[in-house]
Amino acid sequence: MNTQVPSDGGPTRDPEVVALCGGVGGAKLALGLSHILEGERLMIVANTGDDFEHLGLHISPDVDTVLYTLADLANPETGWGRRDETWSFMDALAQLGGETWFNLGDRDLATHVERTWRLRAGETLSEIVADFARKFGIAARILPMSDDPVRTRVETDEGTLAFQRYFVGLKCGPAVRGLSYEGAERATANPALMRALASPDLRAVVICPSNPYLSVAPILSLPGVREALANATAPVIAVSPIVGGRAIKGPTAKIMGELGVDASAASVAAYYAGIIDGFVLDNRDLEIAGSLPVRAMVTDAVMQDLSDREMLARVVLDFADRLASARSRSGNGGVAQ
Repeated sequence: MNTQVPSDGGPTRDPEVVALCGGVGGAKLALGLSHILEGERLMIVANTGDDFEHLGLHISPDVDTVLYTLADLANPETGWGRRDETWSFMDALAQLGGETWFNLGDRDLATHVERTWRLRAGETLSEIVADFARKFGIAARILPMSDDPVRTRVETDEGTLAFQRYFVGLKCGPAVRGLSYEGAERATANPALMRALASPDLRAVVICPSNPYLSVAPILSLPGVREALANATAPVIAVSPIVGGRAIKGPTAKIMGELGVDASAASVAAYYAGIIDGFVLDNRDLEIAGSLPVRAMVTDAVMQDLSDREMLARVVLDFADRLASARSRSGNGGVAQ
């Protein structure tokens, strides 16, 4: 196995599995993968299209959700933010008439403050995320999709909105008419990601059950990423965030409907056409499995607890191994159960 020297520290081996991940839904599967893959065998690439500046701080919601989840620090009720959080800062800010539409817990605030001053001191986001992961005791390698700014913009009936203003401030209320990823064309995909996708030792690429348009599309919008996925020697497997026409988490189904796309697992598979070799969908969508343009694996894809997350992770990797051994990267249809 090759050894690389990353920008965030000492030497590291090429990963065995690369997971592309958004927020809460993606972090659940990332956690399952981290429990069955040791250390740097797993690389988790987090979306940064949700990042924004707030109260003078650099906020990285999806990155932090992955960090907190894998460190067993996440709020178990929300999936985001930190467990046992307190809100003294927000209470004091409200008393002063400050902006309180985006909640920052006291423990969470420390992450944002530390990240912000280190960015201003010249460190890259990759270096900071890697250091946070080490200090949280996370063995898997976590990295942002890019060290360059990419910002998701939501085109709505109320105008073009910054993602967090739409998602948190307006609670996904306005109808979505389009999405764009500002800065993507000028950004450079994380070099460690591009090296991993080209590695002959790669076992699988997993697109976690995150919102395809909000969490995965920013990663795919980076120059060269789609091509690298299409040319990867390892199978690329996507897991559906839609079960029986409903989103497991978040506004995925709502946005799909507003964009004129049928809110179904089949539509998600079609969205990833050309870059995936296999698609994992829930038992409730069994009837569409045979009509997909790639091989399908049907299983219980709803993750309620850690055992579910580990089970789904094993199913996904076993599916990838079967596709690799069968040399079925030609896109032939079929159903695996």
